[in-house]
Amino acid sequence: MREPAPLLAAASQAVSYMLGGLVIALALGVMATSVSAVEITTWAWDVLGLAFATLLGSLVFIALLCWVKIKQLQARGGEYRPWLVAGVQAANGIATLALTYTLLGISLGIGSLAGQQLTPDTIQGVIKSLTENFSMAFMTTVVGLPTSALLRSLLLVAHARKSSAARSASAAAERGNWRPS
Repeated sequence: MREPAPLLAAASQAVSYMLGGLVIALALGVMATSVSAVEITTWAWDVLGLAFATLLGSLVFIALLCWVKIKQLQARGGEYRPWLVAGVQAANGIATLALTYTLLGISLGIGSLAGQQLTPDTIQGVIKSLTENFSMAFMTTVVGLPTSALLRSLLLVAHARKSSAARSASAAAERGNWRPS
């Protein structure tokens, strides 16, 4: 039976990268908007919601765990492709999650219109409900799609880097210039 220590070490590293990225994103948000970190966090929590944040965080963790495992296995010459596939699937899952929540928010917004009478007295409440749902709809896409693209790039660049090194060594060996390191 294999030891859980390497996986726990990789998971710890993935959590560190995830929390570090979150802190950097929050710091950039504070610098760009001149709004406090607490206000940004509260706004994001209110707009995105617990379910989206939990699912997004889980998928980001899985993609980062796969990236850490790829780096570890590449350093030891191990087979990392299953981790690459799993990581790319997690990154694609983030895009799917974002687009699903976009459609959900639009549907909720339109659904809130269908069940309400529009009168001068109720129009403010209807518009408020509509914009809350549309805000969630579009913010999940604004957060999810770039996150997905960033993680997919991270994984594919790690793979390409190793593939490029292997091709260079192979070409050098064919020319007779290869020397083991």
